[in-house]
Amino acid sequence: MSVTTALDAALAEPVEQFVQHLASERRQARQTCLNYRRDLLRLATYLESLSLPWNQLDCHGLRRYVAELSRSGLSGRSIARHLSSVRRFFDYLIRERLAADNPALDVRAPKAPKRLPRVVDVDQINGLLDSTPDDPLEVRDRAMFELLYSSGLRLSELAGLDLIDLDRRSAELRVMGKGSKERLLPVGRKALTAVQGWLPVREQLADGNETALFVSQRGQRISVRSIQTRLKRWGIAKGADQRLYPHLLRHSFASHMLESSGDLRAVQELLGHADIATTQVYTHLDFQHLARIYDQSHPRARRRHGGESAGSSGQVDDRHSDD
Repeated sequence: MSVTTALDAALAEPVEQFVQHLASERRQARQTCLNYRRDLLRLATYLESLSLPWNQLDCHGLRRYVAELSRSGLSGRSIARHLSSVRRFFDYLIRERLAADNPALDVRAPKAPKRLPRVVDVDQINGLLDSTPDDPLEVRDRAMFELLYSSGLRLSELAGLDLIDLDRRSAELRVMGKGSKERLLPVGRKALTAVQGWLPVREQLADGNETALFVSQRGQRISVRSIQTRLKRWGIAKGADQRLYPHLLRHSFASHMLESSGDLRAVQELLGHADIATTQVYTHLDFQHLARIYDQSHPRARRRHGGESAGSSGQVDDRHSDD
């Protein structure tokens, strides 16, 4: 990672030294190092325009920079990532005695609007998963997608499954979740049938010592990228009316379970959420579903011909937005 010559060396070199520190001493992944470097060089370019060295950046100057990022169209989440990079970089500068204070400690990113997860309705899910596979790899694909929806798996959890994780007799699946936490999940009848249909195909593809439940055409554990690509392809081929991606099936699982059971704590356990607040987003989705039914069905709430609801004063669209 060479020093960026377009910048003043006094600004660029500490960034390059920090990135080298992350790569060699902290053993950070190459992409992580590149992300830090990109964020910090953007700030360095801003400081250069003000003729300001690193050790003279204070919290007021950093807040002005955050306002610049916001005006440029960066989301609150992206700005939070920038601030995290700056915070860690200044910890390094302080350790190296190149700065006295960390200006990022008291600076917060603007709050990003909370986006509700999208879901696929039950009828469309059934149509997509009941489609007949056209080739052996689609037999595998349907088994993967049935498991994603049946058990609410994360993408990484699906890709990490081994043969021994599935107990077909008890219809249970052992999953290694975030923070290396194991959980035992039920597997639905249709998902179990789909996996059983995949296993004979797997035997013909898998390398002799491969332990993965789902393998690629080359006989090795399928990658998360391949699963994403195959699900997108499945949606297009089977006529989905929106782009399909693995987390969409997890969201749909959670929303449909909550609609049917009303048991938030059970859904939390099934999803493997450490904090129930993470699961509560699905209660908002459930309310949106109920609100739509209300607006369509209640005689005092049905939309008039002019497009405005009798009981909602034109605010239905905002309340029902999935974004």
